[in-house]
Amino acid sequence: MGKYHRYRFPHGFRRVIIVVEYSILPVVCYQVLRTLFLPTTLDMFLCIIFIGIFIMFRSKWI
Repeated sequence: MGKYHRYRFPHGFRRVIIVVEYSILPVVCYQVLRTLFLPTTLDMFLCIIFIGIFIMFRSKWI
Protein backbone atom coordinates (compact mmCIF):
# COMPACT_ATOMS: atom_id res chain seq x y z
CA MET A 1 0.00 0.00 0.00
CA GLY A 2 1.28 3.33 -1.00
CA LYS A 3 1.06 6.70 0.62
CA TYR A 4 -2.14 7.54 -1.27
CA HIS A 5 -4.23 4.42 -0.61
CA ARG A 6 -7.90 5.13 -1.35
CA TYR A 7 -9.15 4.15 2.11
CA ARG A 8 -7.02 6.82 3.77
CA PHE A 9 -8.95 9.63 2.04
CA PRO A 10 -12.05 11.28 3.52
CA HIS A 11 -15.36 9.56 2.84
CA GLY A 12 -16.60 12.14 0.32
CA PHE A 13 -13.44 11.93 -1.76
CA ARG A 14 -13.61 8.13 -1.72
CA ARG A 15 -17.10 8.31 -3.19
CA VAL A 16 -15.79 10.54 -5.99
CA ILE A 17 -13.02 8.02 -6.70
CA ILE A 18 -15.57 5.19 -6.86
CA VAL A 19 -17.80 7.13 -9.28
CA VAL A 20 -14.82 7.91 -11.51
CA GLU A 21 -13.70 4.28 -11.37
CA TYR A 22 -17.07 3.00 -12.59
CA SER A 23 -17.52 5.67 -15.26
CA ILE A 24 -14.03 5.56 -16.82
CA LEU A 25 -14.69 2.48 -19.01
CA PRO A 26 -17.49 4.10 -21.09
CA VAL A 27 -15.37 7.24 -21.41
CA VAL A 28 -12.41 5.18 -22.65
CA CYS A 29 -14.61 3.34 -25.17
CA TYR A 30 -16.05 6.60 -26.49
CA GLN A 31 -12.63 8.22 -26.73
CA VAL A 32 -11.11 5.25 -28.57
CA LEU A 33 -13.94 5.29 -31.11
CA ARG A 34 -13.63 9.04 -31.53
CA THR A 35 -9.86 8.72 -32.01
CA LEU A 36 -10.34 6.02 -34.63
CA PHE A 37 -12.80 8.08 -36.69
CA LEU A 38 -11.56 11.65 -36.10
CA PRO A 39 -7.89 11.44 -35.15
CA THR A 40 -6.62 14.79 -33.90
CA THR A 41 -3.72 15.51 -31.60
CA LEU A 42 -6.03 16.39 -28.72
CA ASP A 43 -7.94 13.13 -29.15
CA MET A 44 -4.70 11.16 -29.06
CA PHE A 45 -3.59 12.85 -25.82
CA LEU A 46 -7.00 12.35 -24.21
CA CYS A 47 -7.07 8.71 -25.29
CA ILE A 48 -3.64 8.09 -23.76
CA ILE A 49 -4.60 9.86 -20.53
CA PHE A 50 -7.91 8.00 -20.16
CA ILE A 51 -6.32 4.63 -20.92
CA GLY A 52 -3.61 5.40 -18.35
CA ILE A 53 -6.21 6.26 -15.72
CA PHE A 54 -8.15 3.09 -16.57
CA ILE A 55 -5.00 0.96 -16.17
CA MET A 56 -4.23 2.66 -12.86
CA PHE A 57 -7.70 1.81 -11.54
CA ARG A 58 -7.55 -1.79 -12.78
CA SER A 59 -4.15 -2.40 -11.19
CA LYS A 60 -5.31 -0.75 -7.92
CA TRP A 61 -2.78 2.09 -8.03
CA ILE A 62 -5.62 4.50 -7.25
